[in-house]
Amino acid sequence: MAEDTVQKFMIGDVEVLRVVEWQGPLAPARRLVPDSRPELWREHEDQLAPGHWQPAEDLAVAALQTWVVRSGGRTVLVDTGVGRDRERPANPRFHRRDGDLPGRLRRAGVDPADVDLVVNTHIHADHVGWNTRDAGGTWVPTFPNARYLLPAADDHHFGPEGGYGGGVRVDDRLLYEDSVAPVHRAGQARVWEGEHRIDEHLVLAPAPGHTPGSSVLRVASRGERAVFVGDLLHSPVQILRPECSSCFCLDPRQAAVTRRRELERAAEDRALVVPAHFAGAGAVEVRKARDGFTLHRWAA
Repeated sequence: MAEDTVQKFMIGDVEVLRVVEWQGPLAPARRLVPDSRPELWREHEDQLAPGHWQPAEDLAVAALQTWVVRSGGRTVLVDTGVGRDRERPANPRFHRRDGDLPGRLRRAGVDPADVDLVVNTHIHADHVGWNTRDAGGTWVPTFPNARYLLPAADDHHFGPEGGYGGGVRVDDRLLYEDSVAPVHRAGQARVWEGEHRIDEHLVLAPAPGHTPGSSVLRVASRGERAVFVGDLLHSPVQILRPECSSCFCLDPRQAAVTRRRELERAAEDRALVVPAHFAGAGAVEVRKARDGFTLHRWAA
């Protein structure tokens, strides 16, 4: 799927658009998912290659993308990518990246001024970057009329009260100051905990492990369901073996528990699973299997 490609599907009366900024090789497969065995990738090569894995180079394939959800007359963005001209010295792929999500959204028929809600599934650099834009040396909200929904546990952990992620990574302070704090100063942030119902079709729920405040967005309309799982999944390998967490998970054990729970619920509900970074078709139905789950049907 080429850059700037827009994928569209319906969940009952809810319209979903996928706006892709970048897609390609991300990292060596077992660097991305450290506990996954080489045999696991080879055994499922027919399902993983080439959209999610390049076997010859042993590279996992991923995407940077934003999901647009239209529900009840409102336009909701699920995560906002890396942003433009951000100082991210610990991550060369994100450092001073020259992206253009607003332009891609406009070409998909979504004007930034028409966005009603922004959902950050968690506070990582590639999920909050376009929360803001540079306005003459000042970071201001990219979506001027939107309310930004931030999970409370992440807002605390990555904010000043939590020592900007405990000071473990310099990028955590930078991303909070340029992509989250300006939204608070503008009065557009809403911090939530527990569960947060957006409307009759959309509900946010905690899904900790990847970060303390990682969350999922559940969609239900006219008997159809989907769940946007953020970074609970980076590769379909983690569906096949949900005990395998990514190298980016702050609490891998908790992430594995949460991942299995969400996949079990999705399998029972026949819900479409929508991860933040899957390349290829981007979203998939799963079914329960003996040791994990199977990839049942990819979104058209």
